[in-house]
Amino acid sequence: MNSITIQPLTKPLNAVAVPPGSKSITNRALILAAISGGTTVLNNVLDAEDTQVMSAALQQIGVARSEGTGTDITEIYVGNSGTTARFLTAMLAFTPGKYRLYGKPRMHERPIRDLVDALKHWNANIEYENNNGCPPLIVNSGQQAAENEDPLITSVTGNVSSQFLSALLLSAPLAAQNCQRQGAEIRLTGELVSKPYIEMTLAMMKSFGVEPVVTDNFSSFRFPKGTTYRPPKVYDIEPDASAASYFFAAAAVAGGSIIVNGLSKNSLQGDVAFVNALERMGCAVEWKTTSITVKRSPEQKLRGITVDMNSYSDTVQTLAAVALFADGATEIMNVEHIRFKETDRIAAVAAELRKFGAAVEERRDGLRITPPKQLQPASVATYDDHRMAMSFAVAGLKITGVVIQDPDCVQKTFPNFFEVFPSGALSHKSVLSAIGGKFIF
Repeated sequence: MNSITIQPLTKPLNAVAVPPGSKSITNRALILAAISGGTTVLNNVLDAEDTQVMSAALQQIGVARSEGTGTDITEIYVGNSGTTARFLTAMLAFTPGKYRLYGKPRMHERPIRDLVDALKHWNANIEYENNNGCPPLIVNSGQQAAENEDPLITSVTGNVSSQFLSALLLSAPLAAQNCQRQGAEIRLTGELVSKPYIEMTLAMMKSFGVEPVVTDNFSSFRFPKGTTYRPPKVYDIEPDASAASYFFAAAAVAGGSIIVNGLSKNSLQGDVAFVNALERMGCAVEWKTTSITVKRSPEQKLRGITVDMNSYSDTVQTLAAVALFADGATEIMNVEHIRFKETDRIAAVAAELRKFGAAVEERRDGLRITPPKQLQPASVATYDDHRMAMSFAVAGLKITGVVIQDPDCVQKTFPNFFEVFPSGALSHKSVLSAIGGKFIF
């Protein structure tokens, strides 16, 4: 397994960054374009492992449908991409054919039972290969609902992953237009984690011509019979706000200033709220219509905070790395669901922070991080989790001897991260960009 040593900065930052296109938006846009039909040009598409497996799967599904595979099973590889596995499971429940969805070993440990149970209430035919509530799955298209005046209703819990609800929302128009009942309805049970991702899904569906009837508290979503997507000719994808957190954190840790272009308070992505946590820790934040700036004077010390990160939990690891440099403890709460990501992110973060000398209390739904008087170098295990690698690279900007193991895991969402992030590139005024491509669907 290879590794990379992060070179510390010798002076404060003065840089501009343009992160790659959003993974969350790209994979939703690919699904929406595929379901909608017609031709849609997607601009600033992220070209990374998670989006590559999604686009390859969609193209494979298109070929299988056009050629007519009969009783053959079409094998669909989803890697360790949660959005790909969950969104495709819902889409294929209403796509003629028989499909097997499988991925990396960790994907075969990630729960999907709540989504499958919800789809079965829409008469989906889905089986577990190992009967454990996780992929691999066999999806044998959707069955037509019996003629009935009532809507086709399902329910799903919101406290494990918002991707389950997003998957149902994206595929609901397929259920609504194909069934004989009066449309389709989704009812939410329990607390909804990562609510901004649902708001993102709904906003993108609106851009593709579909607006469900939504209750004020997101307790239900109703799609009238015949609901149909109408694709736009062009759809522009925002830079990735989760990826931007590493640049914002660099300014917080090293001092100085960094401008991230392409994001604002009006972003579809809830992870822009990460900068609010940095502001509470002692940074200055400037919001503009097309950019966000984070600054910290070297004289301004960082301070520990207590923060609920449920709505922007993909940045928990980034804030944990920043917490190493704060005066006092930092408490991160209400993020139990990140235990079911690419790795158990609470346990993994706790283990790696301790290597730096931090005292870490691992809790069911979060962490309490107390920095040591003297930080020490560490070789950081990344657990095949891209966010572990990128987050702990931030620590290397101020600590000599930080080694990131298996840096290639960033291929999942930010393939050239270690080309644009290292201190040599960040130490002067420069534009650090990972430009997305164009995808015509």
